[in-house]
Amino acid sequence: MKDRDLGNDYLWTGRGAPDPEIARLERVLAPLAHKGALPPMPARTARRSVLRIVLPLAMAAASLALVVTAAWFARGLTASSWTVESLAGAPAVAGTKVEGTGQLPVGAWIVTDEQSRARIEVGSIGLVEIEPNTRLRLLESRVGEHRVSLERGRITAQIWAPPRLFYVDTPSATAVDLGCAYTLDVDERGYGTVHVLHGWVGFEYRGRESFIPQEAICATRPHFGPGTPHFADAPEGYEEALATLDFSVAADPRRAAALDLVLTRARVRDALTLWHLLSRGTTEERARVYDRMATLVPPPAGATREAILRGDRRALDAWWDELGFDRASWWRQWKSVWPK
Repeated sequence: MKDRDLGNDYLWTGRGAPDPEIARLERVLAPLAHKGALPPMPARTARRSVLRIVLPLAMAAASLALVVTAAWFARGLTASSWTVESLAGAPAVAGTKVEGTGQLPVGAWIVTDEQSRARIEVGSIGLVEIEPNTRLRLLESRVGEHRVSLERGRITAQIWAPPRLFYVDTPSATAVDLGCAYTLDVDERGYGTVHVLHGWVGFEYRGRESFIPQEAICATRPHFGPGTPHFADAPEGYEEALATLDFSVAADPRRAAALDLVLTRARVRDALTLWHLLSRGTTEERARVYDRMATLVPPPAGATREAILRGDRRALDAWWDELGFDRASWWRQWKSVWPK
């Protein structure tokens, strides 16, 4: 601005005497000066963008695929009967032998003898294999709920639909699919056992519930409901000890020794089992479970001894979240919308 104030416009217009410093900068930068005129810009051709052509086509194809998939899935959800395939022998549907394939309508029983096995298609959401000496009834097949009743025998279920669409009633509990594969056994007494191969299964009976992850097992008995889940590789004696704790009265003298075994042999992984025991048994038993579990998985803030012993659901769920499984809020979300 000094040169312009004095009437020297060299810096702005090139007229007048240059400042010495400006002249020096011009000499230094001279080799970098552009030589010649800029070439003319090429003429712009009118053409459509590839995206403007491809994107609408891709969106149309995706929309069509979505409609087809939704129609196929909805058809499976509303099927009034399920396809039955004989895998061995001659399973019977409503008293009629099935050779090859047949249909299992709502309300009908499928029965296998010692020599027969069958596979049924759960609408379009999964498959159930029925082992020998099994009696199974289709109770419901509609949007939002597929339900069967397993009176006795063994089934293996593979469900690839969203959670809470497939239910199996047994004489002592209801197995709720949460996107999984599992086996379910029921004996002549109505005693049941679920073994989860993949994903999660919920066991529920009159407000008593068990959350069973992959590689875990849970028993259930009439008038008691689901027992306490444990992993298949649990310490020796766990299954028998848990049966005593789950299915005996509080005054049973065997309970003390059974709880001793469960607590002393518990690994960090067995916090799954201890967490369920926090809300079962006597107050004295639950206090002992709290103390042992706290050494395996320290409780979070809020999961105090007092809160846990009074059955505070938030405290229990907060501790569950520390076990390394899916969060309790995930389970509660699906539980809140189970059919009543």
